[in-house]
Amino acid sequence: MAYRGRQSFVLTPVGMLIVGNIVMFVATVIKPEALFFLGLQPAGFLARPWTLVTSLFIHSGFGHVAVNMLTLYFFGRYLSNLIGEGKLLMVYFGGGILGSILYLLLAPPFSIAVGASGAIFSLGGALAVIRPRTPVFIFPIPVPVPLWIAVIGGFLLLSFLPSIAWQAHLGGIVFGLVAGYIFKRSGHYRYF
Repeated sequence: MAYRGRQSFVLTPVGMLIVGNIVMFVATVIKPEALFFLGLQPAGFLARPWTLVTSLFIHSGFGHVAVNMLTLYFFGRYLSNLIGEGKLLMVYFGGGILGSILYLLLAPPFSIAVGASGAIFSLGGALAVIRPRTPVFIFPIPVPVPLWIAVIGGFLLLSFLPSIAWQAHLGGIVFGLVAGYIFKRSGHYRYF
């Protein structure tokens, strides 16, 4: 009889995404010019098409990567338990890429987008549809709020801050809401 122990968190898709983001953050701290080579810039996209995806793995500062990875950890683990690892990756990358495309179409040509926020908003959007009433705590609010209010409220608040790639957030949340609707309607998620 074969024994199957618990899989290490680092070997899960969420763990690998977090490790990948942290490694890329450290790399850009060591070589800051990599931000311009890996970040998404509408005017430079044809010369650097890989930035459609690489921009999802680099961040502009410690606070940026810390908040994104903390949110990825909680949203990602919860959504992975509901829909499975393969679908989680589809939602993450689908939302991130749609966010990148909207950024290319709607952002100023010489601006640069970095960060996993669009992909993370995609996970949040899917959760907001599948589990809208899940109570969550948001610092500094002392009482739980429904998940859908936290996700939509977070999207609206963050999208109006200066130097935020609201276009990427919009693409991510739209993709996530649609994916969540499809999963919920088809019953392709776990009940627990």
